[in-house]
Amino acid sequence: MAGQHGEHLLQEQYGTMKKAAAFYDKQMLDHLNSVMKWFISQQDMMFISTADGRGKCDSSFRAGALGFVRVINERTLMYPEYKGNGVMASLGNIVENPHIGLMFIDFIENQIGLHVNGKASILENHQLTLLDIPDETITTIQEKEGKKAERWVVIEVEEAYIHCSKHIPKLQKLNKEKQKGGDFFKVRQDNN
Repeated sequence: MAGQHGEHLLQEQYGTMKKAAAFYDKQMLDHLNSVMKWFISQQDMMFISTADGRGKCDSSFRAGALGFVRVINERTLMYPEYKGNGVMASLGNIVENPHIGLMFIDFIENQIGLHVNGKASILENHQLTLLDIPDETITTIQEKEGKKAERWVVIEVEEAYIHCSKHIPKLQKLNKEKQKGGDFFKVRQDNN
């Protein structure tokens, strides 16, 4: 049965077992189907969640050019890790605990989401040849990413399912205005 123990306890407690069973049966896969693969290829952002070995959680945001998350096959996808703040919170969690959740949301066209849960591993750029993908695909990825991708996170898909559109707002894409400085929340002054 899909889902985890806590879900099942609450489904029984709140009387949603039948509804949940229908969801697991009709909306959840252990792989990416062709529509899910297409959907991912159309996204330029996603949210990720990881937890360390003790279960302390972290969520983060990833973005890139359209299709920056690459679907290798129905059970494998990968995304580039670009230069960031150097903290390595998500990657550090993956080292301790490989479980990862990805959330793709289309706010613009269809107001729909896709959850992808699985196990993550970290590959350096020179290790892409370890994946079962053609050399020309690796060359194309390397040419497209250049030196922007410092390394890659590869996900072995365990669950893929819909996030319904009910509470997803319709947004409009605008050009980004440049923000100066990296202390929007005024943390420096609170630490003094």
